[in-house]
Amino acid sequence: MRRFISIVIVFGLIMFFINTLSLLPKYGSVNISKVSEAYIDKNVNGNGGNVKYNESESLENGAANVVTSIVVDYRSFDTLGEVTVLFTAALGVSLVLNGIRRKKYGRRPNFILRVSVGILLPLIILFGTYIFIHGHLTPGGGFPGGTIIAAGILLLYLSNEEFDLSKTPKFVEGISGSLYIVTGLVGLAIAGVFLINFLPTGIVGDLFSAGIVPIVYILIGFKVGAELSGIVADLHREG
Repeated sequence: MRRFISIVIVFGLIMFFINTLSLLPKYGSVNISKVSEAYIDKNVNGNGGNVKYNESESLENGAANVVTSIVVDYRSFDTLGEVTVLFTAALGVSLVLNGIRRKKYGRRPNFILRVSVGILLPLIILFGTYIFIHGHLTPGGGFPGGTIIAAGILLLYLSNEEFDLSKTPKFVEGISGSLYIVTGLVGLAIAGVFLINFLPTGIVGDLFSAGIVPIVYILIGFKVGAELSGIVADLHREG
């Protein structure tokens, strides 16, 4: 039975790649300069014009950040793969350290460290959240935002010997990852393309713009932050 299921999965993947390759232009026939201009104009169909900040609206992609336009819209499926790689790394760390009892170092963290973390932690969390919420407008996004939040969790572990996240990172990671997939499936149901930008893109430069792009970045921010925080928790438990 397992062999049959494996054959079906492999056959399905082969058909998927064959159908995908048939949609690609012939090798060497793409004008790279026109492709880059299409990305900047927020329209890869060749129907876009000049984009004006805080003026242009209803673009194919309303993200003011060009990198975000490519990574979380035109290459969003690839970004899903990158998040999966991070999940695999976090899972590997968890499996390697599974069963190791937590060590208590028997020390009291430095007073200055404890007080400083109490002051800085809210600012670190706020800054990380700002980074991934505004990823479609300014440099940043889910990966750096989630990493900043995980750095705050690391400081918590260093300043408080009794602090323990328990299973919270795994729960947050599971929910955010599932919602990322659900967002892609909604696009597939509405427009027939997985992770297509199916929401109104608004006016470029506005906070509520770029369709699903800020939603995806928020989910990635929570997912990356939870996974890295889980790694920090596992390593701290191992000692």
